[in-house]
Amino acid sequence: QVQLVESGGGLVQAGGSLRLSCAASGSITRNHAMGWYRQAPGKQRELVAVITSGGSTNSADSVKGRFTISRDNAKNTVYLQMNNLKPEDTAVYYCKLTCKLTDWVSRDYWGQGTQVTVSS
Repeated sequence: QVQLVESGGGLVQAGGSLRLSCAASGSITRNHAMGWYRQAPGKQRELVAVITSGGSTNSADSVKGRFTISRDNAKNTVYLQMNNLKPEDTAVYYCKLTCKLTDWVSRDYWGQGTQVTVSS
């Protein structure tokens, strides 16, 4: 069993900062990736940023230069530092863990989501 516990969402004014945390526990494969996705009302869930167990990162163009993803391997925790927040960043943010079971099979786990609201 794998559990993901998210924290750090909230209400912030435009230009402000928030840091999201996602702690993973349970049977996590050595080869995995952790990331953040978000879903705004009426829109599809989209990738925000992802970091692999090897430390490689990728992020959406809309957040480059503002958001930074990082991880603490000892704590199986991934962080999303969000700076210069904009109203369009308002969404429910979800943590996702992808465990690579074989070369062809992966399993995804999702957190419960945390609301981020940016006021103008």
